Amino acid sequence: MHEVIRMAMNNDNIEHVYDIVPLKVLATAIRNGIRSTPKVGEEEAIHLASHILNFFGYDDRIIDNYLEPDDRGLFYMMEEIGILVPEREEITLYDGREWRIHYWNLNIKKIFDLQKEIIVEEEEEESYDVYKEIPDEIWNRGEGE
Repeated sequence: MHEVIRMAMNNDNIEHVYDIVPLKVLATAIRNGIRSTPKVGEEEAIHLASHILNFFGYDDRIIDNYLEPDDRGLFYMMEEIGILVPEREEITLYDGREWRIHYWNLNIKKIFDLQKEIIVEEEEEESYDVYKEIPDEIWNRGEGE
């Protein structure tokens, strides 16, 4: 079971239920999702998670126009690991032109799946030298024939 915080808001007699992703959950998902070497540290993951959650607030969708180019780069990186999902909506303006609106959605299911994942740290493999296992007599073959 994951620790989603459910928040209900009642605006104009319409109840909206939001799933709130806790900071530590998103940070862990980021650490587990980014498979780089060296691994993303806990402090850096918390910073990234905080930065992302500051855009979303209590919602799970934001409009792309809020983002600066650097932020958009971070969002594309989060899209690659499945934490964020882009969405596009096309509307027709009064003069007949099409207008595209781009959004970013938190992929809450993927965030909790990544957060639960146990990453097995790959042990550094010792360099394995096959030639050390070959007896010296084999190397001398053909010398005394």
